[in-house]
Amino acid sequence: MAEGAADGCMKIKISELKEVTQKAILHYGYSKEEASIIQDVLLYAQLRGNNQGVVKLIGKGLPKNPNETEIKIEKETKLSAKLDGGQHMGMIVMKKALEIALAKAKEHGFGIVGTHNTKTSTGAIGYYANEIAKQGYIGFVFAGSPETVAPHGSYQPIFGTNPLAIGIPSDTEPIVLDMATAAMAYYGLIEAKIAGRKIPSGIAYDKEGNLTDDPNKAMEGALRPFDKSHKSSGLSFMIQILCGPLVGAAFSGFGDTGNNWGNLIMVFDPELLADKNEFKKGVGLFSQKVKETKKLPGVKEIYFPGERGTKLTKENLKGGYIEIEDNLWNSLLEVSRKK
Repeated sequence: MAEGAADGCMKIKISELKEVTQKAILHYGYSKEEASIIQDVLLYAQLRGNNQGVVKLIGKGLPKNPNETEIKIEKETKLSAKLDGGQHMGMIVMKKALEIALAKAKEHGFGIVGTHNTKTSTGAIGYYANEIAKQGYIGFVFAGSPETVAPHGSYQPIFGTNPLAIGIPSDTEPIVLDMATAAMAYYGLIEAKIAGRKIPSGIAYDKEGNLTDDPNKAMEGALRPFDKSHKSSGLSFMIQILCGPLVGAAFSGFGDTGNNWGNLIMVFDPELLADKNEFKKGVGLFSQKVKETKKLPGVKEIYFPGERGTKLTKENLKGGYIEIEDNLWNSLLEVSRKK
């Protein structure tokens, strides 16, 4: 049941959100097991205030591909594996990649898995990095995507939003960095479009190369790298290589990027270099040191990576409610009611 919230939003019971989300996923043709995997990833993002959440289920949504084939290991060593996703949706393939990489790290101290031939986004890749860190391992996750971002100095979309995530175990909560190399995740544009609001100025071009704050024009044009300069452009370039040529996925101008997404996941045991407990203790001490640094005027708190999202998740779960924009919730309900 919905309750009043901030303007343009409503408060929804988390239990109701889970129920509606599952119905929406099942509407797209997934099995209950697959729906559970997808729901976990989407709600991880939604509870953290990440725009990789339930917005993925509206509009074109995430329809199950009727032509998908078995997910296969194409190449494997004791430390690595390359998966052909068989045109399955990204979250299903990444779940398998995560399991394989973790299993190899548990046995040998290190595991690396690449995927290609997946269809659709893997969702918030911080989810996978967090799962790795919760088990005491260090994880690196990279994701490629279709062309939506222009290199520095251009307005032609060549890169994907190309996010990266790093998960680090600590003696308290996992430390998780999850960031797009673009100035905004593509689903941030979709959320802005649905809410009827502008996007921040200076982060996107229209198709003629003019800066725009209209999400619709930005979708026709290109996003900029996150620092609007050569550093993030270079980082995006490197991730495109790791999630394209290295894993056999399509990349700009070479293959169908809309139907052959690539991803890379690496897991390693801190014990390769340090005592695991001492390492986690050191991470905790350093995190606390960051929290205690001197603050500039107007700054209430210093955060380490992922901390705000973790706090928001705990607050939402403790209260049992979450704020969702009216248009998003109504669109999600509409999908969940379809036969």
